[in-house]
Amino acid sequence: MKVAITGATGFVGSRLVERLQADGHTIVVLTRSPAKAEQVFSTLAGSHLEVVAYTPSESGPWQAALSGCDGVVNLAGEAIAENRWTPERKQSLINSRKITTQKIVEAIANAELKPSVLVNSSAIGFYGTSETATFDEASAPGDDFLAEICQAWEAEASKVRESGTRLVILRTGIVLGNGGALGKMITPFKLFAGGPIGSGKQWFSWIHREDLISLILRALTRSDMEGVFNATAPHPVRMAEMTTILGQVMNRPSWLPVPSFALEAMLGDGAKVVLEGQEVLPKRTVASGFEYQYPTIKPALEEILG
Repeated sequence: MKVAITGATGFVGSRLVERLQADGHTIVVLTRSPAKAEQVFSTLAGSHLEVVAYTPSESGPWQAALSGCDGVVNLAGEAIAENRWTPERKQSLINSRKITTQKIVEAIANAELKPSVLVNSSAIGFYGTSETATFDEASAPGDDFLAEICQAWEAEASKVRESGTRLVILRTGIVLGNGGALGKMITPFKLFAGGPIGSGKQWFSWIHREDLISLILRALTRSDMEGVFNATAPHPVRMAEMTTILGQVMNRPSWLPVPSFALEAMLGDGAKVVLEGQEVLPKRTVASGFEYQYPTIKPALEEILG
């Protein structure tokens, strides 16, 4: 199988490349920074990896690299909670997903040998936030900014069906692995200053990185997978429970809350990503027969943290 990937040097993409190459597949890495990509993947054995420079907001010669690929995985998008949501930042967050996806779909439409499947990332922010509601793949979208981003993102991806290409949209929760969001959360625990973030009542819908990669690989190869699937573990938890278990696994106390105002002072509206949440269930994912290696939070954290 030959697979093109955007966002390949990121937290999820880099592990996806490793798993694909370990299974003997060929990978086309679409990247804005070829030198960085070559450095990131320099230790991978074998030669079934091609690095292609691209500008995600522009059409160009890079689009021809998708012709002859069996599948495309689109993971591109700027980090949501890194900075304040100024009007300019909001537009940049939308464009980094909407326009990139638009150009990927355009490339598939123009390909002489069209990929048979596009696996497009989205997020559980699609549903909005709530402490009381439960969401699954059939739930309506929310009405906040994160929901707006996801709807724009998915609307562009849906146009790939006009080319006869199968589409799988993965609405992904908080991805847990060695690094990423968890890497930032464990720092206070190492200093014996860990605890719940905000009220602790907000839902924490998560997925182990290895389960997410397995789900992407399944979406690439299973022709009966079509449409939206929630990429979350079947057992979400509230933030207070998550941090309590994290403290237990690290053998550290979990008693010092991170107040909401501290995060809001740093990130403004961006703090919503961790201060508010949603209980998301992967009903279609489970119904498709996908088997989780880490369905519950404690074994997942134990595996990641050793």
